[in-house]
Amino acid sequence: MITILNRIKQFMRDNDLTYKKEYIRPMMTPEHVYVFRFGKHKLNNRVIIRYSHTWTGRLKINEIDVRLHHQHHPRIFKTEKDLLLYLTEHLEKKRARKREGKQAKNTEKE
Repeated sequence: MITILNRIKQFMRDNDLTYKKEYIRPMMTPEHVYVFRFGKHKLNNRVIIRYSHTWTGRLKINEIDVRLHHQHHPRIFKTEKDLLLYLTEHLEKKRARKREGKQAKNTEKE
């Protein structure tokens, strides 16, 4: 699990996002859960990693859910690579919208 979270944490650090990692201890289910809260100013985005152990003791990711800005229906991924691709595309779209907004403001001023 440590190697899995290292990629996500490195992505957060590279994009100047603050994060908080929480472990939820299972009571009745065999699945273990990590909740990764992150954001630029507020921690309003979540990555929920559900995993279990195989009979040899290795970690097996069952599903990765991403809820950005309090979404009701999460995006579900099977691998961490897919998750990181989605997050990079989302950040690029957001940066492009921000640039367009700044350009529009500059043209209005002139």
